[in-house]
Order: sequence, then C-alpha cells, then structure tokens
Amino acid sequence: MPRPDDSTLTPSELAKVRKEAERALQQAGALGVLPTPIDEIMRVAQIREIEEDVLNPSFVAKIVAKAEKAGQAIRHALSKVMGLFHASEGLIFIDRTLMKVKQRFVRLHESAHGFLPWQRPMYSLVQDGESALDPDTADLFDREANTFASEVLFQLDTFRDEAEAMSFDIWTPVRLAKKFNASNYAAIRQYVSKNHRTCAVVVLNMPELDPIVGFRATLRRVVGSESFLQLFAGQIWPEVYTPDDDIGRFVPLHGRRASGKRQLGLTDVNGQLHDCIAESFSTGHQVFVLIHVTKALTAKRIILGSSAAQGSRQAD
Repeated sequence: MPRPDDSTLTPSELAKVRKEAERALQQAGALGVLPTPIDEIMRVAQIREIEEDVLNPSFVAKIVAKAEKAGQAIRHALSKVMGLFHASEGLIFIDRTLMKVKQRFVRLHESAHGFLPWQRPMYSLVQDGESALDPDTADLFDREANTFASEVLFQLDTFRDEAEAMSFDIWTPVRLAKKFNASNYAAIRQYVSKNHRTCAVVVLNMPELDPIVGFRATLRRVVGSESFLQLFAGQIWPEVYTPDDDIGRFVPLHGRRASGKRQLGLTDVNGQLHDCIAESFSTGHQVFVLIHVTKALTAKRIILGSSAAQGSRQAD
C-alpha cells in the first residue's frame, strides 16, 4: 500500500500545527510574501544559523559529547546529520552540500523545533538526518516539524489556491515551485495532497538499465489526495516498474523529461477498474507519474500486476 506521508497528522494535530505556522508567518510579517522569507521565520523562532560549513561528523561528535557531559537531553539522528538544532544556544547548523531549495526546507524544519512551544523544551540538542525528513520513518516529533515547514513554505493554502486557478497537469506544480522557491518534489507532493480531485503521484527512483526488460524503476512512494486514498484504501503497489507495465510505460526515456498525457486504467482492491489520465515528469533524480481518476468503469481488470504479485509485494 502507499507509503505514509511525512506530514500525516490527525485533524487536531494538523490544526494545532497550522495555527502555529500562521502565527509564525504573521509575527514575521511574512504572510502572503513570496517566496517565504526564511530569515524572518528564523528570527521569530529565536534561532540563528551558523553559516560556516562545519556540519561534519567530527563537529557533530564534539557538540554531542559536550551536551552529554552537561547532562542535556539529545535527540540523535540515525543517519547522516543534515540539520542540527542547538536549543539551549538558539543555533542551527545546515548541511551545505544539500541543494539550495532543500536547505530552505531544512531551515524551516529546524525552525519548527524552535518555534513550536511544546517542542523547544524537549531537547537541548536535536540532530535531523534523512529519517527525520523521510516519510517512511518520521515520527510525530518530526512529522509536526515537516508539516510546519510545508505550511510556512507554501503559505498555508496559498499554493493550493493558486494551483486551483491553473490547468490540472504536472507542469502546474513545477511552475509554482519556482515562485515559492521550493523543490519540484515538495511542490508536486503539496499539489496532490491538497487537491480536491481524485489524484495521486507515483514517485519512482530513476530507472536503471536492464538488458532483459529494458529498465527497472523502483517505487519511492505514492502520495494521494484525500479522495484518492479513500478510493484506493488498502491498495498494494508494486515495488518495481518496467516498460511492460501500465505505469512503467510513462517513464520518459532517451533524455526526455515528460511523457505527455495518456489514458490509464487503475484497478482498486475490489477489482473495480477506474478510467484515468496520467502523465510523467522527470527531474533527473526522481520520476513523477501524475494520475487523475476521471470515472469508474464496470469491467474488472488487474492493472498493477498479477493477483499473485499483488499478494506477495509490499511497498518498502
């Protein structure tokens, strides 16, 4: 079934974080300002970034050792540290090797740890690695920070409202990503997750050549709108896609970035076939297959692999 989203919160949790995101934007004088001025958000979060490129394993080890010696509470990262929040000093450190748009999101994630009133007192030192920003492993503490970062970056519902006024296609979030100074990945996920349509994006890792089938592209995750997740609740998605399956054929090849819109049949767990329109876009790092359900059909046909495969495959 689709991998969990890093911003999945209960309605009450989401309302609580959105209220804080709006408060941060208002206090920073940033509500409606595009792209969101990250420095102003950090200012109201009462944190300051150390701009030197010092976030390396030896530096992290030293600062952790110092905190441990002082008996301070530490939240450790399980992988390479991409962001570090030193609550007692009001400092953050960012991995400067990250793409600029990724650094913006990490700064907002660290700002959330400083701004959310129930989070700042929890730890003196917070290390954020890939797991903290990864939908597969983020716990409530980091899902709240990711949600805060997303709501601030996309100005609450401003991104959604602007997208709704534009044509529904993969190029809409790509264009808006530039306006909001966000990554294509973050913009496409925002576009789908807040969309009123029954739609989803299947995110694939870049295809690897295979001498037998042509290529294999592994599943990264599936992000769906609320109505899509309801319609396809319990859906099991294959782990690997090739040119021979209905979603794999949308993967752009030979230097192309997009596939164009084509019809796609998608079968839910009850065997109901749904008529869809799909198209793809490749960033060179991931392939996004945007799917829009247009109507349900009566025929029963398995699109996402054989029934045997459906029973044995599980998304990572």
